[in-house]
Amino acid sequence: MNRTVRVDSAASDEFAAAIRWYEERRLGLGGEFYDRVVDAIATLEAQPDIGSMVGGDPKTRRILLHGFPYQIVYRLRPAEIVVVAVAHLKRRPGYWKNRSWA
Repeated sequence: MNRTVRVDSAASDEFAAAIRWYEERRLGLGGEFYDRVVDAIATLEAQPDIGSMVGGDPKTRRILLHGFPYQIVYRLRPAEIVVVAVAHLKRRPGYWKNRSWA
């Protein structure tokens, strides 16, 4: 069964902020970051179980971004995949754990 991907609004805001931050550092770097995230989301849509489990929960997973210190945290639901966070690996680890899974 193919599940649709939904990006939570908080994750979308994080994604946009990271793009802006990288673009301010070097012209085009924000675009590279954008492409990596889009590619990673396409991969997890095609292979939802590809990410490693978070906290031993098989429904909560993460994938790492190649070339950037970020992870995409997502939750597997029966009809969809919810991207919960586009999170930096070193800043405020686990801050997204209190987010609603709705």
